Amino acid sequence: MNDIIISNLSKSYGANKKKVYVVKNISLTVTQGTVFGFIGPNGAGKTSTIKMLVGLSLPTHGTITIKGGSPDSKEIRQKMGFMPESPLFYQYLTGGEFLDFVATLFKIPNKEAKIDHVLKEVNLMHAKDKHIRAYSKGMLQRLGLAQAIINDPEILFLDEPLDGLDPLGRAEVKKIILDLKKQGRTIFINTHILGDVSEICDMVGIIDNGELLAVDTPSKLSHGYRDLEDAFVSLIHKVRVSSGVTIQEK
Repeated sequence: MNDIIISNLSKSYGANKKKVYVVKNISLTVTQGTVFGFIGPNGAGKTSTIKMLVGLSLPTHGTITIKGGSPDSKEIRQKMGFMPESPLFYQYLTGGEFLDFVATLFKIPNKEAKIDHVLKEVNLMHAKDKHIRAYSKGMLQRLGLAQAIINDPEILFLDEPLDGLDPLGRAEVKKIILDLKKQGRTIFINTHILGDVSEICDMVGIIDNGELLAVDTPSKLSHGYRDLEDAFVSLIHKVRVSSGVTIQEK
């Protein structure tokens, strides 16, 4: 069963001759219970796509089906969890107080037990009563993940969940993601950390300049290359050269 079906999805800003497309005619499916990695350079269209998938932005063209319904549906949104890129929090709340606020929005019964459960799951129980303004970058990332799973979602959308984490923090978050997969959750991840993608993702989609260039397993995409990063860089370079885009070396 496909939990995500994207058909001819486009997003543009502006009008007439000044119209700019940030997502261009993307079509793909994500199977239930899998981890899908959506990878691309900065500005490729990853976040614009995920915002449409969770209903925060409307497509200019095309359709999105999540769990058989629309992301605009309240029933479907109850089944979803979302962690935005660089999540922002109420700095003068504690981690526990913030999760209490989120749990109240979802009308979760037995909130206190649920809050303790997710804090333990993301290794933040020790910081439950600590003000968020004192959290490190890694702690903020884990708190963002905690709020995304507090409603027991069937499908998770994670925008750069590994960004800014040290190796230990990345290992912890990857384990959490794989544990969620074992529970049958479907997970859609935007990221540019390609080494981690190879470890946790069943399927990978590569996007650049708003266009979907390839979708396959990490091993098949990497075939004939040193690794997924080498394959990714080679594909982006070939597409940009063929389309006449100047490649600037850094």
